[in-house]
Amino acid sequence: MSVYKIRYGTPEDLVPTNFARKSLISYKSLSENEVEEISFKKTKKGCLLEIPLRAGNEVYGFGLQLKGFRQTNLKKTIRPNADPISNTGDSHAPVPFFVTTDGWGIYVDSARYVEFNCGYTKVTSASDNSKVELKTDFESLYAKRESAYTTVLTIDVPFAEGVDIYVFKGESILDAVCEYNLFSGGGCDASLWGLGNLYRCHSEFTEDQVLAMAEKFRKLKIPCDILGLEPGWQSCSYSSSFCWDQERFPNKEDVLRQITDMGFKLNLWEQAFVHPSSPLYDALVSYSGDYKVWNGLVPDFATKGAQEIFINHHVPFNTLGVSGYKLDECDGSDYTGQWTFPLCAEFPSGLDGDQYHSLFGTLFARTMLQVFGENKTFSEVRNLGALAAPYPFVLYSDLYDHRDFIRGVANAGFSGLLWSPEVRHAKSREDLIRRVQTVVFSVQSLINAFYLDDMPWIEKECTDEIKRLLELRMSLVPYLYSAFYDYKTKGKPPVRALVCDYSRDKNTYNIWDEYLFGDDMIVAPMTEKEKEREVYLPVGTWYNFFTGEKIEGGNKFTVKTDDIPVFVKEGTILPLARPVQYITRDTQFEITLNLYGDTSNTQTKLIEDDGCTYHSPVRVLKIDADTDDLDSFRYRITNKKKII
Repeated sequence: MSVYKIRYGTPEDLVPTNFARKSLISYKSLSENEVEEISFKKTKKGCLLEIPLRAGNEVYGFGLQLKGFRQTNLKKTIRPNADPISNTGDSHAPVPFFVTTDGWGIYVDSARYVEFNCGYTKVTSASDNSKVELKTDFESLYAKRESAYTTVLTIDVPFAEGVDIYVFKGESILDAVCEYNLFSGGGCDASLWGLGNLYRCHSEFTEDQVLAMAEKFRKLKIPCDILGLEPGWQSCSYSSSFCWDQERFPNKEDVLRQITDMGFKLNLWEQAFVHPSSPLYDALVSYSGDYKVWNGLVPDFATKGAQEIFINHHVPFNTLGVSGYKLDECDGSDYTGQWTFPLCAEFPSGLDGDQYHSLFGTLFARTMLQVFGENKTFSEVRNLGALAAPYPFVLYSDLYDHRDFIRGVANAGFSGLLWSPEVRHAKSREDLIRRVQTVVFSVQSLINAFYLDDMPWIEKECTDEIKRLLELRMSLVPYLYSAFYDYKTKGKPPVRALVCDYSRDKNTYNIWDEYLFGDDMIVAPMTEKEKEREVYLPVGTWYNFFTGEKIEGGNKFTVKTDDIPVFVKEGTILPLARPVQYITRDTQFEITLNLYGDTSNTQTKLIEDDGCTYHSPVRVLKIDADTDDLDSFRYRITNKKKII
C-alpha cells in the first residue's frame, strides 16, 4: 500500500482532520507539481480537481448511500439529508471518500458540500467514433451507459481556495478502505455486550412498563443485552431537557437497578438541541450557534466548552446503568421541515452552517463517547461523516424500505461507517421475519419498538421464529467480535460489499444485495415478498450455512428458502457459541467449531478481553482443526462439527 497527501492551493482552516483521531499509518506528502495525473484550478465558486478515470474502473463509496451502489458516471453531492429520496449523494452520513476497482481511493479533507462527478468526458479527450445504436424509446435514451474510453472524475469544492486530498493505493478496494480507516484512527473498539440484541421500548413507557418489558424478555428467554429508552424518559424533548421525567420515572434509581440486575444495559435517546428549561442552557449560550432549533440551543461541539458541559452533565448517569446513547436528529435535513439550523448559521468555533451540518453527528458522538471514560459502549447516531471509523456508533434511519436498508449494509463499509437495518414494525409475519433475519446479520441487532406497546412478534404470532433468530445472533457474537478486532487493528470493515474483496471479479460490481459478514460468510437477505432469489458466490467452494449443502462458486444460482441465504467459504473454521440470554464481563461461551471442507491448513481466532473496558489485556487465541482445549476464561470448546 501507498498513501499520499497532496495539497492544492490554500485549504480552509476548519476541516475534518482537525477533529479526527491520530492516524495509525504514515503517509508521504507531495506537492501538486509532483502529481501529473491530477489537475487543479480555482473557480468562481471554489476550486476544482480533475482525475482520469480509466474505462472499466468502477467507483463506490461516498458514505451511507441508501439509494445507489455503483457510482460510476453519476453526480454525487456530499450533503447531509435525513430523507434522501434519490441517488444524488444526499445521505444521513455522507463522506467525501470514494474507492475504485483499480484499488485506489481518495479522501477530500473538507466539510463543505463537495460535488463529485464520477466520469465526464472532456472536450480534449479522444473521441469514440464507433457506430452507436440508435435509441428511440425513453428507457434506452436515459439508461446508464458504459464508457469505453477514459473519462475524468471531477471534485468541486465550494468556497475553498484549496484543499488537501489523501490518496490510498492498493491491489483491491479492501486495501484502500483499510488504509482510509487506519488513517482515521482505526476501526472502533466495540463492547462485547453491544454485539448482542438491543430492544428500544415505547417512547411513553413509564418505569413500571420498562421493568415489565425487561421481565418479559427474561421470562420468555429471548436473548437481549440492551434496553433503550426513547424521548419519554426526559421531562422535555424536542428540544431536550436532559433531565428525567419525574412522573414517568419517580423511582428511577430503584427500578433501573432492578433492570440492570437482570443483566440489561441501558441506552438513552437524546438529541442535542437544548431546551430553556435544561440545567445546561445558561452555560451553553456562549458555546452555541446563533439560531435555535425547536426553541433549543444548538451546541457547538467543536468547542471544548460545549463538550465539557455535556460530559459533566452525563457522567452521573453511568451510575444508573446507562451504557449507551442514541443520538438523534443530528443529520440536519434542510428538506424535511424547519427542525434544523440554516446554512447561514455561525458557530463560536468559526464553523458555518454547512460545515457544521457535515460535522454535527461526528462531533456529537465524539463528545458523548468521553462520558464513559474507560468503559466501552456501542451506541447509535443519525449522522456521521469523514474519519468516523474510530467511534463505536452505529447509523440508523427514519426511512424504512427493506431493500434500501440492505443496500445500506453493503455500502456503509466503503466509508468507515457502521449501519444497522433496524426493525421497527412489519406489514406481515413474513415481513417481520425477513427484516429480523437481515438485522441479526448486521453490525448491530436492533429492534426499535418506539411506538409499539408490545414486542412486535407477539401480535404477528412468530415469537418462536424470532427467538431462534435472536439466539442465532448470540451464537455469532464471538465470530463478530473477532471481526471487530480486525476492524480496530487492520481497518477491515466487519461487514462489507463483495466487490471490496473481489475487486477483480466483474460479477460483483453491481451486487448490492449480498455482503460479506466477517471474512468467511456471505449473506444474501430476502424481503417479504421473495420466496426465492438469485445468488452469486465468487469462484471457490462454499457451503450453505443452514443445510451444509456444498456449492461451487463462479455462477449465479437460485435459492428457495424460508431461512436467510447464508454461505460459508471452504476452509473456514467457524466458532459458534451456545446462545446466552445476555453477556457479562464473566460470560464464558461454549464453542462449537464448525469445520467446512479441508481445514488442515487454516486457522481462526477468538479475542479474549473483558469486553467492557478499553485497557483490558487482549489475547488473540489462535485455533486450528486440532484445537481441543483453550486456556481461556471467555471460551470453552465443547464440540466440533465437520461439514464436507
